[in-house]
Amino acid sequence: MEALREPLPATLRITGYKSHAKEILHCLKNKYFKELEDLEVDGQKVEVPQPLSWYPEELAWHTNLSRKILRKSPQLEKFHQFLVSETESGNISRQEAVSMIPPLLLNAHPHHKILDMCAAPGSKTTQLIEMLHADMNVPFPEGFVIANDVDNKRCYLLVHQAKRLSSPCIMVVNHDASSIPRLMIDVNGKKEVLFYDRILCDVPCSGDGTMRKNIDVWKKWTTLNSLQLHGLQLRIATRGAEQLVEGGRMVYSTCSLNPIEDEAVIASLLEKSEGALELADVSSELPGLKWMPGLTQWKVMTKDGQWFAEWDEVPHSRHTQIRPTMFPPKDPEKLQAMHLERCLRILPHHQNTGGFFVAVLVKKSSMPWNKRPPKLQGESAKPRDPVQSSPAGPTGEKDGGPSELERKLDTGIGDAEIIQRTEDLENNGNKKDGVCGPPPSKKMKLFGFKEDPFVFIPEDDPLFPPIQKFYALDPSFPRMNLLTRTTEGKKRQLYMVSKELRNVLLNNSERMKVINTGIKVWCRNSSGEEFDCAFRLAQEGIYTLYPFINSRIITISLEDVKILLTQENPFLRKLSSETYIQAKDLAKGSVVLKYEPDPTKPDTLQCPIVLCGWRGKASMRTFVPKNERLHYLRMMGLEVLAEKRKEGTALTDESAAPSGPLEDDEVSADQRAEQAASPDATSTGSDSAGGATVPR
Repeated sequence: MEALREPLPATLRITGYKSHAKEILHCLKNKYFKELEDLEVDGQKVEVPQPLSWYPEELAWHTNLSRKILRKSPQLEKFHQFLVSETESGNISRQEAVSMIPPLLLNAHPHHKILDMCAAPGSKTTQLIEMLHADMNVPFPEGFVIANDVDNKRCYLLVHQAKRLSSPCIMVVNHDASSIPRLMIDVNGKKEVLFYDRILCDVPCSGDGTMRKNIDVWKKWTTLNSLQLHGLQLRIATRGAEQLVEGGRMVYSTCSLNPIEDEAVIASLLEKSEGALELADVSSELPGLKWMPGLTQWKVMTKDGQWFAEWDEVPHSRHTQIRPTMFPPKDPEKLQAMHLERCLRILPHHQNTGGFFVAVLVKKSSMPWNKRPPKLQGESAKPRDPVQSSPAGPTGEKDGGPSELERKLDTGIGDAEIIQRTEDLENNGNKKDGVCGPPPSKKMKLFGFKEDPFVFIPEDDPLFPPIQKFYALDPSFPRMNLLTRTTEGKKRQLYMVSKELRNVLLNNSERMKVINTGIKVWCRNSSGEEFDCAFRLAQEGIYTLYPFINSRIITISLEDVKILLTQENPFLRKLSSETYIQAKDLAKGSVVLKYEPDPTKPDTLQCPIVLCGWRGKASMRTFVPKNERLHYLRMMGLEVLAEKRKEGTALTDESAAPSGPLEDDEVSADQRAEQAASPDATSTGSDSAGGATVPR
């Protein structure tokens, strides 16, 4: 309790997969943390930030500076600016220490298909995306992340977070997690059910572990919250277990310490799985992390303080509020076989964190109700209308979702029958080739925005050959994965997804409400028709595209990078002679500017940089969002302070952002995701040249 009354230390995590991670770590340790060494704020000495002992490669740090001090103290202004700007660029995340644990325990690899069931606001999702891109040289890892949230508005916050990582392997969907649809994929011409290798099940909870951060919990918390959420949590976990592949791993977590939301859900899930699931022993996986083992005995308490030790004691009048699944199993042998002690309980006083609960489940075989043999072909049932469930709110107060009977009906269908039904449905719905239309309207207009369709660019589209020629794209370029968000009119933006996500999109558009997917790689240039190519490169997709581009690449020096990022439209003559020679004979239009580190000069920037540029008549310029500019300049040792920026005297003043041939839609950076993100302290100052991945 004493620890809970103290403010929570701020923690930050460096994005692990970017080649810039080591540079940022170097910059943090040798510059910002050094400046904090002898600092006093309000008469108190500031402790220098320390790495989290259990997080790999020193990529996560905690500091005793509260958010309030960070914002208010003039001495810390520079550090705060750094945090805000680098967060916006996707290079660091301000994330609570305990919330970093579930993705680490998922142990995801680049080839894994991952489902994040209750993903908003998205800090764990971004960790999962990083794991997919562990090797920066592979632009399209085989795996993907499908991030789901029940709340439409929070989905846009999720988009905003995921967008910072510029990955072609993430899809954001909007469903009630307890009845998230089964998806189909095409495997060698045959429809198969998609089972996930890894599932993160971070369920809505009463949040009593977050008291240090959310002061409201002290006033509003009652034991009733847990009783109301238990059913929803169990249904979400069950739905996750059904969609997990045999041998796959699911992590169930809550930021609550109440056993009704924790061990009771796990025990009940293990019991109904009849041996299909087991708790994994992960005690050695995060050396340095302290935790308490899971409980094996607990009681249930009502709102007015009555305690019950077992179901038989509960009076009939309480049977709607208290359920048998909330109690520990009675049979001691059964209880022992469950190994509930393998759950992890993270307590606030152990390592100065929030409170948290994590359980890691491994699937040994199909869930018992999925083992029923499929019906004979002659009896193939008519497709039933899907059960409509009332979506649970963001905190899950409404115990939404199908009844137990409906669940059994829904999940008792054999896989073969599901495939048969799906094909019947799709054959009746004369679908246009390559167009993944928006899902059928379920009066969603009340709850959210109507999304545009995803249209894959057909083989013979005349749009593509000029692009291919202009950039000399490699024959291995996966052009099938290019898509737009419009069926008619001029295509303004071209996006890309990995081939695995393309498969998911093409086979499930009727059953999924996709909010967003893909990464923007090209934008139409309003004056582009007069050049050889109407599309210019987009910075957010450049690391995905770069491996396939064979022409219009200019190698630049570190000095050139500084000039290009700090001057609006520098003349070619201002750049180094090597750069000038490469650029002078190039036709006007989009170019790739590449900086390669020099290993013989270890004091200079040691990570490669790829920028999108524009070769004008006699000048060169970059198309780089403001925050990325600041990031690159910072990595080169140039610091720009906010006050200066306001006065308009800074090197990277916003007015120095390029103002050349930008299109209208280029500047209208995704308002929806920005609005959703604006309340978050870490997401101030949105970039404008970044472009939007969500349809307008």
